[in-house]
Formats: sequence, C-alpha cells, structure tokens
Amino acid sequence: MTKQKKKLTPAQKAAKRKRQKEYMTIFINGKQKRVKRLPTIDGMDVDEFIRINADPIWLHQNEMWEYIDQDGEEG
Repeated sequence: MTKQKKKLTPAQKAAKRKRQKEYMTIFINGKQKRVKRLPTIDGMDVDEFIRINADPIWLHQNEMWEYIDQDGEEG
C-alpha cells in the first residue's frame, strides 16, 4: 500500500507561493540551487524599464548618460 499525500494547509500554501515569487531554482554543477530572483517592474527588468520610460532630464540627474539618446529620438 502507498501512503496518501498530505494536503497543505492554507498557511503552508501561502508560504510556498511567497517562496516561489521570491526565489527561482537553477542548476549548478548538476544540482538544484535556489537563488533570489532579479528585481522586476511590471515583468520587465529594471534597466529595461528605465530605458523605456525615463525622460532625458531624469536620466541626467541620476547620471545615466549612456541611456540618453543623442539624436533626441525616442524608441
């Protein structure tokens, strides 16, 4: 006879969902390791979000000159 799998309590389910949002599983040397996820804004990488949404004045104030477009064109 096989053991029946125990169901998780609501608190355990919430903790599992929180862990899954905070960490991701990767393989290192054939073993699974849990590492923190990279920060995202609306599902985009933070640098990509800034590149798309920031205006030239904000970029200049925060010393992000590499993202300022030389021609003045956006996109």
